[in-house]
Amino acid sequence: MVNKAIIVGWLGGEPEARFTQAGKAVTTFRVATDRRWKDSDGQANKDTEWHSVVAWERLAELCNQFLKKGSLVYVEGRLQTRSWDDKEHEGVKHFRTEIVASEVKFLDRGGAGDTEGEE
Repeated sequence: MVNKAIIVGWLGGEPEARFTQAGKAVTTFRVATDRRWKDSDGQANKDTEWHSVVAWERLAELCNQFLKKGSLVYVEGRLQTRSWDDKEHEGVKHFRTEIVASEVKFLDRGGAGDTEGEE
């Protein structure tokens, strides 16, 4: 079986770094990808898809250090869906599908280049 995602897109905001209670670094960020096409009337169209990305340990530290809003980035990893119960609305469950990054390439000039990390 295969669970692999690869995206190239732009960061929509600053990465958010934190540490777990066990002391592991984790950085989250959102990446926008576009799909462009022409409809049957020849009109140009564009859809933007937002992807949530999670990086762990050394990769998290590098992402936090080198990425910034607007950065062009290549992300490779696996898809993971989390769920949690809404604390304000009893019986409401939320879901989020994320890319757990195993490799991040900083595509902007002057970036750190290629990075790979452990999940």
